[in-house]
Amino acid sequence: MESLCIVGNGGVSPCQSFTRLETTNVSFRPRAQLGFGCFVRERCKDGNLVIARSGRSEVGNSKDGNFAVENEKERKGGGLILGPERDASGSVIGFNLIPPPGDGEVLKSHKDATTGGTEEAEDIEGVEKVQTRVTHSIVFVTSEAAPYSKTGGLGDVCGSLPIVLAARGHRVMVVSPRYLHGGQADKNYAGASELDYTKLRINLGSGLRTSGWGWKVYCFGGEQEVAFFHEYREGVDWVFVDHPSYHRPGNPYGDSRGAFGDNQFRFTLLCHAACEAPLVLPLGGYTYGEKCLFLVNDWHAGLVPVLLASKYHPYGVYKDARTILVIHNLAHQGVEPAATYTNLGLASEWYGALGWVFPTWARTHALDTGEAVNVLKGAIVTVDRILTVSKGYAWEITTVEGGYGLHELLSSRRSVLNGIFKNGSQDYFVVKKFCISQLYTFQYSVVHFVLEFSNTIFSPGITNGIDICEWNPSSDKHIASNYSVDDLSGKVQCKIALQKELGLPIKPDCPLIGFIGRLDYQKGIDLIRWAIPELLEDDVQFVMLGSGDPLYEEWMRATESTYRDKFRGWVGFNIPISHKITAGADILLMPSRFEPCGLNQLYAMRYGTVPVVHGTGGLRDTVQAFDPYSKGGLGEGTGWIFSPLSKESMLAALRVAIMTYRDHKSSWEGIMKRGMEKDSTWENAAVQYEQVFEWAFIDPPYIK
Repeated sequence: MESLCIVGNGGVSPCQSFTRLETTNVSFRPRAQLGFGCFVRERCKDGNLVIARSGRSEVGNSKDGNFAVENEKERKGGGLILGPERDASGSVIGFNLIPPPGDGEVLKSHKDATTGGTEEAEDIEGVEKVQTRVTHSIVFVTSEAAPYSKTGGLGDVCGSLPIVLAARGHRVMVVSPRYLHGGQADKNYAGASELDYTKLRINLGSGLRTSGWGWKVYCFGGEQEVAFFHEYREGVDWVFVDHPSYHRPGNPYGDSRGAFGDNQFRFTLLCHAACEAPLVLPLGGYTYGEKCLFLVNDWHAGLVPVLLASKYHPYGVYKDARTILVIHNLAHQGVEPAATYTNLGLASEWYGALGWVFPTWARTHALDTGEAVNVLKGAIVTVDRILTVSKGYAWEITTVEGGYGLHELLSSRRSVLNGIFKNGSQDYFVVKKFCISQLYTFQYSVVHFVLEFSNTIFSPGITNGIDICEWNPSSDKHIASNYSVDDLSGKVQCKIALQKELGLPIKPDCPLIGFIGRLDYQKGIDLIRWAIPELLEDDVQFVMLGSGDPLYEEWMRATESTYRDKFRGWVGFNIPISHKITAGADILLMPSRFEPCGLNQLYAMRYGTVPVVHGTGGLRDTVQAFDPYSKGGLGEGTGWIFSPLSKESMLAALRVAIMTYRDHKSSWEGIMKRGMEKDSTWENAAVQYEQVFEWAFIDPPYIK
């Protein structure tokens, strides 16, 4: 094979060839327009690139050749021109792969290559309209989706991102269980109606398509009957799988006594039903069909890519579908004893995909073989692409400390952990495994090029956004006084109102530190517990909101009794109070041991509350450390980041923040305003998700 290289006016260095190209009777008629160019800026601004070909050897009935990408001025004809497409400002927003004059016809729209068309998104909160190049039929599979069900960030993501994607022209379905806990939250499903005519009987067991209504498989001891409920809201089809196992007090995963013992069954049922929903539910008059993009979230939806590969692809079903695994928390993997594999409705030859062996030190006794099934592992080895909810977390899960036993497996699939190259203010997308077979009549070929720049870092993962309508200090109905980046006067009123409501002394100039989150080891509550006596020696106030470990709940109550004028602990979770703390606090503390993304620091910055965070995962990605000397003394940054994770480093960061609040008001106001101006919208995240969607469909399926 000959090498593949890139030569352009920007001086991009050559790169090695990566794959064999079959080029017999090649037609160079493009079938689609590329969409990855919107993040390429100056390097490809001045001139076109040419993809030239030269065959050298015969393999079977096809020629094995390579492509060289050269400057158009250096090579004329005999190739494809990669011509930049620019917007009104002159920035490159895409590329058109076109043949030289007379060699072929250029198609102007993706409609010639996909089932969707080019769409233009509506204005959201004054955001400039952006063009969605290709629309897809997207199916989110998730264990929770706000406002119907929520225990953390997963519910926020699957409740907000689908709405933004639908507004950008995609057809979006969200499939999750219909939880009925016997409380007020059950009213969230009031708008969903049962689809009686699509009621399915799923025998979790046989693996054979049968006549009649559904898909029958045999596991978990017999036939299970599910029903689908549907609500069309904000452009999204919200589909709820109904089964008696979802009707019980507690939360989606457990109750006060711990996790439910039948969670494997409950979420296996969800995955089977989610695979059938696009095929059988005529939502809006017609089904989603087979060419879907499944976004599977965490282990609860992890069986979806395994089922598609093992039960549908062999029958030619979903052969054009793609799957993307979104990892929100790698610590939870759906691990159960190996004997439960037969419950999943998979053929025995697929055991290797889910098979898992615990290390010797983790086994319970000398005769324990450590064999288990790991649902998340099965998803990782069968899915087409993998995403995490922040760039930092994408790196952490490939390390021994953050990989929870899956770090080597994730490292082996690093090529589908999608990334962005950053250089100053410019973003450069790295296009990996660009599959020409999706664009031309090659059977299979790959063009791979790498943009190499100085001071460039690889940053996989897409940081979550926030709902800027719900979390908006200028219109928030939960807070005492609204304010904005242009008028911060209302924030001190929110602080006074919070102090009054919680029974703290009303001291507008006293630094008020807040914490909102689960009371568990991951969130670093033990550090706060150790630091409180020393921290409260100073003239500060501390407010906590959360529930979790009974030990920490009791500690909060005891600490409140000890420090009546300085500490308040609210055991439980209360949405209005969370808004009031976010608006009324001066500092938000987040000492998490690991944090895949984190949303509270984003909420805090939007409300002008300065975050002090441990440098891990999404916290490190989203909070910029304050530097008072940069930009000619004007300063930059949105908060403080401390490391290592220790009481001493946390207290040191808090003391610097408190000192800045008291003695450097102008710097503090600058930190507040920079945080409030930060773009944390879902619209920003959706653009990056769409790029990954394009990559997923450019590549052939990982499991055919």
